[in-house]
Amino acid sequence: MPTNNQGGSYTHTGSGTNSQGNHWCSRDYGSGASNPNSYHYSNSNGSYYYSNPSGSTYYNNGQGGSTYNASSGNGGKK
Repeated sequence: MPTNNQGGSYTHTGSGTNSQGNHWCSRDYGSGASNPNSYHYSNSNGSYYYSNPSGSTYYNNGQGGSTYNASSGNGGKK
């Protein structure tokens, strides 16, 4: 079973490419994760989005702008 950066394990639950050429991948981190059903998108326009097992999210617009939202609801633009 693969492991994540924090040493936890996950099960790959799906991946693919939609009709717009955007790639997605989903993982199940189990009941111990704040967000067990995590996923990410890599879009054809260069942007990407992560929904992390900690409950945080990260979006990069592919043009130098990004937004991170911590699991506590605090967020900020970078």
